[in-house]
Amino acid sequence: MQHTQKGAHKILKECTLPYTALNVVDLIVTEMGVMEVTEDGIVLKELHPDFSLDDIKAATGCELIISKDLKPMEVE
Repeated sequence: MQHTQKGAHKILKECTLPYTALNVVDLIVTEMGVMEVTEDGIVLKELHPDFSLDDIKAATGCELIISKDLKPMEVE
């Protein structure tokens, strides 16, 4: 998915839309990175080499937990 929509955050601390199902998303993949949804929060596991960590944090509407095993995304 796209990380933002018209400059607005899509990955938020809390859902602002009506729920269709609870606790079914466990992985978010965007053009900026790969994030795992955990009980403790959203963990950034991989980042696209075209984006800095600060770019991804600024485009995300919640605090990210940075994996100690953070690695670059494989890009084709």
